[in-house]
Amino acid sequence: MSAQTTTSPSPTRHAPRPSSGITFSRVLRSEWIKVTTVRSTVILIASTVLVMVGLALLGAWGYAQLAQSINDGSLPADLQAQGPGSPAVDALTTPSSGLIFGQLLIASLAVVLIASEWATGMIRSTMVAVPGRTPALLAKTVVVAAVAFLVGLLSALVSYLIAQPILGSQDLDFALTEDGVLASIINTGTFLALVAVISMSLGILLRNTAGGVVTAVGIFFVLPVIMQLLSGLADWVTDAARFLPGEAGNKMVAVTASEGALTQLQGGLVMGAWALAFLAAALIVTKKRDV
Repeated sequence: MSAQTTTSPSPTRHAPRPSSGITFSRVLRSEWIKVTTVRSTVILIASTVLVMVGLALLGAWGYAQLAQSINDGSLPADLQAQGPGSPAVDALTTPSSGLIFGQLLIASLAVVLIASEWATGMIRSTMVAVPGRTPALLAKTVVVAAVAFLVGLLSALVSYLIAQPILGSQDLDFALTEDGVLASIINTGTFLALVAVISMSLGILLRNTAGGVVTAVGIFFVLPVIMQLLSGLADWVTDAARFLPGEAGNKMVAVTASEGALTQLQGGLVMGAWALAFLAAALIVTKKRDV
């Protein structure tokens, strides 16, 4: 009688489960790689920091020269201001002196990064990889806003540190603990981040590089000038001008606030509301239009 050999069933081996699908963190990582590995973008960002710091140093030198002229008595008495408008007060804005150049370049960069994808057709590949559209556009916006914030914060902080010896030659140097100074430095980055959000939204809405850049320049630079020219027509024009994105952003970095002007917090809230409105419009329109 032959013994029968019984074999126990081998345990079932399951194939390794593939990792979960697309997540927002992965989309963020891919967009970060896109931005940081393009040489021209990196060069533009570095140039923005250098120029912003250079303009701040130039401003510090100007304040020091003005203070020296006042101390020497070479200026008329009516120009020797001691309150707002004096070198001691204006010197507090040195860290954010390069902001006007920074917002121009950041606005242009944000528009180009998104509008160029529509121009080259690369946006179709992006939307195929991330079919929901909204996560892809949000990830692009978050990455560009983060880069803009770092550019602004780094530029303002370096400007502060390097400008102190120049200002100190005329006793104009100041500490970070001075009222409003640290907030102004941080808000330099916050302002540029919000500029990036608005400009990215314009690029999404217009899908055209030239049109987006011109519109951004018009909103941040031209519109305030037009409102100022029209301010003599009615009081409401002056009141409305305070709530323009550029004007509200400038109050974010202002160390002192004049009577009736927005404070740093109020300026930030107004600028944030503009950025949120533009971004919401861009996301809604993208959902409804073909890529």
